[in-house]
Amino acid sequence: MSPLDWMVLVSTLTIIILYGVWKSRGQRNMDSYFLDNQSMPWYIVLLSIIGTQASAITFVSAPGQAYTDGMRFVQYYFGLPLAMVVLCITFVPIFHRLKVYTAYEYLEQRFDLKTRTLASSLFLIQRGLSTGISICAPSIILSSLLGWNLYWTNMIMGGLLIIYTVAGGTRAVAYTQTFQLVIIFGGMFLAGWMVVHLLPEEIGFKEALQVSGKMDKLNVIVTKFDWKDKYNIWSGVIGGFFLALSYFGTDQSQVGRYLTARSVKESRLGLLMNGLVKVPMQFLILLIGALVFVFYLYFKAPIFFNEAQLARVHKTEQGPALKKLEDKYSELGQLKQQQVKQLAAALETDNSNQIAIAKKALQQTDDKSQEVRTAALTLIKSADPAADTNDTNYIFLHFVVNSLPKGLVGLLIAIIFLAAWGSIAAALNSLASTTVVDVYKRMYNEHAKEDHYFKMSKLWTLIWGVFCIVVAQFAGSLGSLIEVVNVLGSWFYGVILGIFMVAFYLKKVGGTATFWAAIISEIVVLVIYWTGTVSFLWLNAIGCVLVLLLALIFQYTIPSSAKQEVGR
Repeated sequence: MSPLDWMVLVSTLTIIILYGVWKSRGQRNMDSYFLDNQSMPWYIVLLSIIGTQASAITFVSAPGQAYTDGMRFVQYYFGLPLAMVVLCITFVPIFHRLKVYTAYEYLEQRFDLKTRTLASSLFLIQRGLSTGISICAPSIILSSLLGWNLYWTNMIMGGLLIIYTVAGGTRAVAYTQTFQLVIIFGGMFLAGWMVVHLLPEEIGFKEALQVSGKMDKLNVIVTKFDWKDKYNIWSGVIGGFFLALSYFGTDQSQVGRYLTARSVKESRLGLLMNGLVKVPMQFLILLIGALVFVFYLYFKAPIFFNEAQLARVHKTEQGPALKKLEDKYSELGQLKQQQVKQLAAALETDNSNQIAIAKKALQQTDDKSQEVRTAALTLIKSADPAADTNDTNYIFLHFVVNSLPKGLVGLLIAIIFLAAWGSIAAALNSLASTTVVDVYKRMYNEHAKEDHYFKMSKLWTLIWGVFCIVVAQFAGSLGSLIEVVNVLGSWFYGVILGIFMVAFYLKKVGGTATFWAAIISEIVVLVIYWTGTVSFLWLNAIGCVLVLLLALIFQYTIPSSAKQEVGR
């Protein structure tokens, strides 16, 4: 990066840290540290919810996802608006009425301690690992593209945000997320504008969309039903609904965001607005990826976007073979540049016959390019068995680093840090609150002074921060990171949601039946995933439904002594 890029990067991150520390003034107890004394307006709640959900993975991996697979990933969010409505009707008023710090406190009141502990433990496992991945995701890409040491990048990525997260708790998290999102959306808008601006003069936004559509990158809706297809409208609406309901209703990293609202009305408004904003926001981020695909039709694209990995293979005995494949890929790229111009010209004339011929020719050349690329990936793997041959996460940043002007590169790198910080800070805050409230205070030290719990809250925020940095150091090669995090969530979210659904709607079912239903359901979900029976989004619905059914069955088959728990 240029000196200007470094100046933009360092100054942006410094401002955010100082702003977070400044906002942390006045924290004296757990109410202020975890709930900010329930004083936040709905728009801060909304931006905090978005900032928690939209990690660096969203902004780094999603454009690459659209580049490789089209925009059908947006269907993953189609169930979210409906989930927000259910949350506002059921979850929000209960949590506010009980004045809980965490969602899992309610489960002990409804069931028993072991069920509360199980749910909170599943959350801590899932969120702790996911947060480590969220640190590793941008770090591994930045270290590869910019030549930074991965371990130090992980430590800086996670370490700097710990400063204001430990100091300021929920208030610092929420207000810095708001500031961060303003910078993030501004930077992403500039990146999208630059993609179109850098295309040839005769190709504008409309023409770029037409070319992208003809190359099947604007495949927003897929109606064909397939259990194993990860992204279609059925898995998106049904599986996405259960995932969103569990994430926003039972994941403390999100529950903690809307528990800070001034009232039930403000919590509801923040959630409902999130349901309206999230789908178009994700659509626009994916659209940038579709436009980047068009950009690389007109300009030379590397055979593999992780160029640091390419450089390593070139130094091995497989280097000459890789060079031949790169030359062949480059030749096909030049042919595609001619063919995409022919397609654009045909689209300008609106001649359907010419459009069909030009599209077929370009598609055939692109297919040949993919064959050469596949051969290169095989060669990379043979030269370096530890190599990650999925370069989805490198595509957008390759464009940023190699195509954008000085200063804007630094801003986009800063955006990756800020997006990571927004979600990680909220996660650390929720991990600390769950540990202190659901484990430490409830099971080990129930009668200490408020000041003691306040200090323990800061300590556990630090401990979880260090833990997540350690996880990041061992995360390794994970493929498309936006998928990995969602897959990991799907292992647990359905079961946790099922526990809460039993609590809300099956009033005659007790804690022991629910506990064992959750244990068995979690095992079944993991078995289904590892056997590849269905796409991961369906795991959310399967886990939830299994808990509901098994809890009902166990309630009428367990010993009568356990049924005394009913009615809590």
